[in-house]
Amino acid sequence: MTRNQKMPGEVTIFDVAREAGVSYATVSRVINNKEHVKPDKREAVLRAMTRLGYVVNQQARSLAGGRSRVIGLLVHGFESAYTGEIVRGIDLELEAAQYDLMLYTTHRRRAKESAYVTAITRGMADGLLLMLPRNPEAYLQSLQRQRFPYVLIDHQGVGEGGAAVGATNWRGGYDATRYLIELGHRRIGFVTGTMDIGCSVDRLAGYHAALGEAGIAADPALVYTGDFLRQSGFAGGRALLSLPDGPTAIFASNDEMAFGVIDAARDRGLRIPDDLSVVGFDDIPQAASIYPALTTVRQPLEQMGRVATQMLLRLIDKGAAERAELDTELIIRNSCQHPREPAGR
Repeated sequence: MTRNQKMPGEVTIFDVAREAGVSYATVSRVINNKEHVKPDKREAVLRAMTRLGYVVNQQARSLAGGRSRVIGLLVHGFESAYTGEIVRGIDLELEAAQYDLMLYTTHRRRAKESAYVTAITRGMADGLLLMLPRNPEAYLQSLQRQRFPYVLIDHQGVGEGGAAVGATNWRGGYDATRYLIELGHRRIGFVTGTMDIGCSVDRLAGYHAALGEAGIAADPALVYTGDFLRQSGFAGGRALLSLPDGPTAIFASNDEMAFGVIDAARDRGLRIPDDLSVVGFDDIPQAASIYPALTTVRQPLEQMGRVATQMLLRLIDKGAAERAELDTELIIRNSCQHPREPAGR
C-alpha cells in the first residue's frame, strides 16, 4: 500500500464518487438502493466501491435517514430445531429482499433481551423480529413510542396493536387432546410450555376445552409445568408416570418435551405406544424420524418465519402493523393407540 492509498475503512463516499465519475448524490442513491439511477452509473459506482474497498457504515447511513438494509432477530437460543425452521423462512425472505440478518441469542435471560433490543434500535437495524420473547412488556411500549418496526413471532397476548404472527395454538391443543379422547383415553397428562408465553396458555386452554367437551373432569395433578426443553419433558414424564393413577397418554406442548416424555417412559421400562401414547406440538423434522414416529400438531414453522419477515418489510415501507394466525394441523403417526392399563401403575 502506498502512502496515498487509504485503508478500506478510511474510504469515503466522496472518494467513491470521484472514482466512478458521478455525483455524491448518485453514490448515496446506489448505497441506499434507491431507484432513478441509470444502470451504467449504478454499475460504475459498484465497481468503484469494489476497487476502493469501500465499507458501508450502517449506523451512519441510518442516522443520515437512509436504511441499513439490516433486520435484527432476537431468539432465546438454538436448543431445538423449532428455532432453525423459523430462521430458515426468515433468511429466505431477507435474501430475496436483499437484506442482511443480525442475530442475537438471549439464552432465556430477560436482562439480555432488553439490552439487545435497545442496541438494535439505536441505528443498527431497520426493524426487529422477536421470536418467543420472554420480557416484551419491558420494551414494547418504547418500540411503539419510537415507531420502530417490529413483529412478534409465536407470542400471543401482548396487546392487540402490535404486529404479530402466530398459529392456531388453542385449536392445536384441542385437536390433539380430542384425538386422544377418541382413541379411548381418559387419563391424559399435559406438559405445558413456559406459562408466561401466550402460545403455552392457548395450548393448555385447548386441552382443557377438549376434556370439558367430552365430560372428563380436569385433574390438576395431570398438568406439569414445563419450559419447552427436553429435560423438562423428561421431568414431567417422570412426575406424571409416578402418580398412583397415572395417565395412559401424555400431550407435551412441543416436540422437544415429547421426546423427553418418551425418554422418561422408556426409563421406566414402558413401550410407546403400547403402554403410553405420546403427542407433541410443532412437527420439527426429528418428529418423523424417531421411533416410533411422533404424532404431533404441525405448525408451519418456515412459513411463520416467511410471513413475519414479509409483514416486517411492509411495516418498514408503509407503517401499518398486521397480525396473522396460521393454521395448525394434527399429524397422525405411530406414537398413539387405544389405552391399556394406566401407565403409572
